[in-house]
Amino acid sequence: MLENLLRIYDKGKTFMSVDMTRYSRQILFSPIGTAGQEKLQKSRVAIVGLGALGTALANHMARAGVGYLRLIDRDFVEASNLQRQMLYDEADAEAQLPKATAAADKLRAINSSVTLDPHVTDLTWRNAEELLTGVDLILDGTDNFDVRYLINDISVKHSVPWVYGGAVSARGMTFTIRPGITPCLRCLFPHPPAPGVSETCDTAGVIGPIVQVVAAYQATEAFKLLVGATDHLETRLRHFELWMNHDTAMEVSGHRREDCPACVERRFEYLDPEDKQAKEVSLCGRETVQITPPDPDQIDLDHLEKRLQTVAKVERNPFMLRVQLDAHRLVIFPDGRILVQGTSEIPLAKSIVARYIGV
Repeated sequence: MLENLLRIYDKGKTFMSVDMTRYSRQILFSPIGTAGQEKLQKSRVAIVGLGALGTALANHMARAGVGYLRLIDRDFVEASNLQRQMLYDEADAEAQLPKATAAADKLRAINSSVTLDPHVTDLTWRNAEELLTGVDLILDGTDNFDVRYLINDISVKHSVPWVYGGAVSARGMTFTIRPGITPCLRCLFPHPPAPGVSETCDTAGVIGPIVQVVAAYQATEAFKLLVGATDHLETRLRHFELWMNHDTAMEVSGHRREDCPACVERRFEYLDPEDKQAKEVSLCGRETVQITPPDPDQIDLDHLEKRLQTVAKVERNPFMLRVQLDAHRLVIFPDGRILVQGTSEIPLAKSIVARYIGV
């Protein structure tokens, strides 16, 4: 036992144990070493989105021994996820477990020493400051620009670095953002793409290898940040196209915009939006509309289950209520979010929710 543990006396005059067997190959990598491993074990990381990129990132962080992982995702596991979201299995999809919950279960089995903090919720302006502060780093596993701009607002406002990443088809992109040092996301992309312009995994598909390439770059940048190896951080916007064998890097370190609303003017428009009413979002390619009420509150799923059983087929697990109507299905979460499946039309979705739920 003693040969597997190295006891380190740190500046705070407390002893810390590093498992030399589990992390031996990582410690042998001299840029990390024992001192870097200790820093990893003291680090706190938030991962937003537990889909393809998010599960790959969470896997890397847990296996590397990052001490605390906050896992944030609003969705649940479906069979179509299994081709690329590599923490999940058929049992998770069959049970339709929330991704944050299923990911935490898998990561506990991988590394029981890591503190896991899963949140089954939609990241919004209401909860972003609570969920994305108190950490050393934010990792982007999301699939939409609105959430990324929200992450960017938190990053700039609270000086928390984050690593942007995206993957679709056989293409991917990543960039490391350090508030006050690099351009922020809104310096590089002042406005989100118009609806329907950008490809998504649900419209253009995606192959698993591009996910792993992008996540590998993101995770490596995360390790550099967490161990303090900032001289070796990538300062370029990296773009990969695996199928056509293209790999490009654009130098953007001097592209901070003098009129950037976020990092220059410190106007956090996504964290403090003008429109604070109920939000409806059509999830591209999925024939699903998500409805978030203006004042989310815990829903009594027990009461709702009993009420709806008289008019529809109702299924229940500890995390959600599923209501099968004639041509549509409602998925209702305890935090008040509702998915209307079977339509991409927001007015129709709102009408169905009003009819059956009363929101």
